[in-house]
Amino acid sequence: MQNPITIDALRALDAIERKGSFAAAAASLYRVPSALTYTIKKLEDDMGTALFDRTKQKAQLTPAGKIVLEQGRQILLATNRLVDSVQQLESGWETEIRLSRDTVIPQGVLFQLIEQFNQLEHSVDISVDVEAVGGGWDALHSRRADIVIGASGELPRGVFQTHKIGEIEFVFAVAPHHPLAFVDGILEADKLTDYASVVVADTSQLLPTRSSGMFNSKQVIRVNTMETKIAAQRQGLGIGFLPRHMVQCYFDSGELIEKSCSIPRPNQSLYIAWHKDHQGRAFDWFVDHLPKADWGL
Repeated sequence: MQNPITIDALRALDAIERKGSFAAAAASLYRVPSALTYTIKKLEDDMGTALFDRTKQKAQLTPAGKIVLEQGRQILLATNRLVDSVQQLESGWETEIRLSRDTVIPQGVLFQLIEQFNQLEHSVDISVDVEAVGGGWDALHSRRADIVIGASGELPRGVFQTHKIGEIEFVFAVAPHHPLAFVDGILEADKLTDYASVVVADTSQLLPTRSSGMFNSKQVIRVNTMETKIAAQRQGLGIGFLPRHMVQCYFDSGELIEKSCSIPRPNQSLYIAWHKDHQGRAFDWFVDHLPKADWGL
């Protein structure tokens, strides 16, 4: 019996879940929506089960669809590694290098390094994803990233190679029109419970999620990047700790107010991390150049 699951079908399923709709997924794969719809419908017919709940406006996976996607992504990662291995046998250069930066890492520095790498004129595709909180370690653990810039927290032992690139100082910040901006002295924890807090959600998919900088508050507003958190706090939607290197300009302009807070928030070390057993000339180039960059921390 022929296996109904193909790499093409898994790529389609992955794209639909990531993009949220058949149309957006088709565009990302450079295919027409009807072709993607046919691929998924054939997979469902061959497997004898629905993978998407079509009663909703947004494409949502059924329990069966979630199982196929979860295990299918492992197959896609293995397929990518296989292609890389074959390519490296011929030239030493990978077909793709996968980089992930934590949301507190300035993207401009990474883009400058990529521009420098491109001057080597090797046909290596570069994927750049964004992770948050514990997501960097998770990206390495699941091998959806080859190198992570800005991993933080407890370092896994023995599996990854790491290089410390700096420390982040976190400061408590509120908008100038927020009620707490007018409170004199140190903000005690009990003064924060009446207001909403803004937090960046952990992007971990396989490893346990972490909470960072959390405190008791009336409401928690979760966002996916530090840039969005800063924008929300500038607007006065909530309060919380922010990395000084990203918000000092807003303190200087008066768009945010720095407040002393009794809740401890120690500095956080950031690392570049990668698998010890990874090989490839593009990988070696980035491992050599990333630790030497000035990340502005």
